[in-house]
Amino acid sequence: MKVKLLSRNPDDYVRETKLDIQRVPRNYDPTLHPFEVSREYTRALNATKLERVFAKPFLASLDGHRDGVNCMAKHTKSLSTFFSGSCDGEVKVWDLTKQECVRTLQAHEGFVRGMVVRYCGTSFFTVGDDKTIKQWKMEAPGYGEEEEPLNTILGKTVFTGLDHHQKEGVFATCGQQVDIWDEQRSSPVRSFTWGVDSFSSVRFNPVETELLASCASDRSIVLYDMRESAPLKKVIMTMRSNTLCWNPMEAYYFTCSNEDYNLYTYDMRHLDRPITVHMDHVSAVLDLDYSPTGKEFVSASFDKTIRIFPKDGGHSREVYHTKRMQHVICIKWSADNKYILSGSDEMNIRLWKANAAEKLGVLGPREREATNYSQKLKEKFQHHPQIRRIAHHRHLPKNIYHQTKELRIMKEARRRKERNVRKHSRPGAVPVVSEKEKHVVTVLK
Repeated sequence: MKVKLLSRNPDDYVRETKLDIQRVPRNYDPTLHPFEVSREYTRALNATKLERVFAKPFLASLDGHRDGVNCMAKHTKSLSTFFSGSCDGEVKVWDLTKQECVRTLQAHEGFVRGMVVRYCGTSFFTVGDDKTIKQWKMEAPGYGEEEEPLNTILGKTVFTGLDHHQKEGVFATCGQQVDIWDEQRSSPVRSFTWGVDSFSSVRFNPVETELLASCASDRSIVLYDMRESAPLKKVIMTMRSNTLCWNPMEAYYFTCSNEDYNLYTYDMRHLDRPITVHMDHVSAVLDLDYSPTGKEFVSASFDKTIRIFPKDGGHSREVYHTKRMQHVICIKWSADNKYILSGSDEMNIRLWKANAAEKLGVLGPREREATNYSQKLKEKFQHHPQIRRIAHHRHLPKNIYHQTKELRIMKEARRRKERNVRKHSRPGAVPVVSEKEKHVVTVLK
């Protein structure tokens, strides 16, 4: 006679301590759970609704400037240190954890046009309307000491932009030409011109550190190699680009913000057409910055909003605005990928969450599991009409809502007119031009 013994392991159902939650035996056999999908769909719907309820992106406003904030810089080694320069020549150093200004210096006469922290984090550079480049110590002066720059270089023309090399004591400025400077010398090591009267922005590539790019006033974007004596190539667009930013993870990709309300992501190897056209703003885009992961970027616009775009998405996933915020001049994404800082016309710097519904602070293990689970559910059901509608809906200020509507009608009218012209013309006389090819005039090498 066979006797079957019941063998139970107490570890499977007994709590370790009386403070633990009771262990529930689970059988994951799908035949026992016929309503799994409908149950998960309901949970995903609830998670999406809760995400919109908890979306409170605005964290703090840093006030103290007496004129509009014109440029900002992140510290290369410290997360909590942040720099801002205003239109009255004042530079402020902020402690973001305490949300207060720790140091103020009168750096220039007129606008502070650009600022950047040295790659090692020991000093920072500023340029202004007074034609000077100044290098400042990172530490505040001691009691009774004067606030003096470490080094001052007097240029021949006004500088409009500034960026520092990622690994060497070399920096670049732009104005009437793009200059490469060595920190030890008072004259530029190399100057680049290409029949352009002025440049608005210059940026070093963070991966291929010898490459840099600039935006010029003749509607062009020019690429340079520091090791060459002449520029590499330039792409001329239909309207002027204000600033550009390299993708920190993909060496060949950069995005530029344009006057025609769009942003364009290019591959520097194929400049004849952008990879992606990012639309949604209803006025000129003034600045942008990539997240440290390289998967998203944030843009600041004259239409008083901030938008977050996926790097390969044509439309923004998030839009931030407040009643008091005026034209947003400069924007930065923090190095820990959690926060966004914006500087605007009305003298304030605002701190935002990069993920609007994210809970800040320490998460318990069960809380983290629940968050990850609901995130996966939202991804699984993201294309269902009901969930997509709730997830994508954003409340916009009345004027932006009406401008968006107006732009849509104008674009549709242009498209309809083009269709009609093509219909009543000889076949092939009016070619179909894609949205990506419309905005590039020519590429010069």
